Amino acid sequence: MCYQRRMKSLRLLSLLDHLRAASAPVSAETLAGLMEVSPRTIYRDMVTLQALGAPVRGEAGLGYQLEAGYFLPPLHFDPDEMDAIMLGIRLVGARGGAALSQAATRASGKLVASMGKDAGEHFGKLPIRAVSRKSAGRIIENDLFSLMRECIRDRLMLLLDYIDLQGKRSVRTIRPLGLTMFDDTTLLTAWCNEKDDFRNFRLDGIRMVEKTGEVFHHQPEMRFETYLKTLQPEN
Repeated sequence: MCYQRRMKSLRLLSLLDHLRAASAPVSAETLAGLMEVSPRTIYRDMVTLQALGAPVRGEAGLGYQLEAGYFLPPLHFDPDEMDAIMLGIRLVGARGGAALSQAATRASGKLVASMGKDAGEHFGKLPIRAVSRKSAGRIIENDLFSLMRECIRDRLMLLLDYIDLQGKRSVRTIRPLGLTMFDDTTLLTAWCNEKDDFRNFRLDGIRMVEKTGEVFHHQPEMRFETYLKTLQPEN
């Protein structure tokens, strides 16, 4: 029951995110597809949100939307800040794979809603774009990027079949700790059980990855932040 309640709470928060990012009423069928539940479940969730005080307008057959100004007071950014935020969002949308691209769209919708009408419209129309090459290698790397983000969040041990830049192949059991994106590749920083130390793995060098089913616990000497400190020059 606790798990079911937690999942329902997460679904309700996700529904609010989708409604906040929408500029027009969203049908129960559309929301059901996004949440991978039945329209009937969406109807019940909307009743729950309204009972909790969320200003959801609409009803079954007409679509749902949030009252203007929900949650956040207007945010104010100077022109350079708005350009920086939009460029970051669109770079993620272009290079981050399907999951992050959708998350970037939701985040943009939240920012537009939080800025007030005029500033939000200006932000949404900023003439800044980001483009990424849609190669087969990039698609595979994006899939791995999504998987690695999940495993880092959930602290899942992994088994890697890896080929390094010298063509040497090895099998490693790792604790995935962090990701660093470069122009031409993405590095996974991990604690390698075989080397008993930090190691970096290019995502384009990973030939196979498998979850071991083991969850690891963070230890101070094996954290991503600890690795980053080793990169800082000594005074």
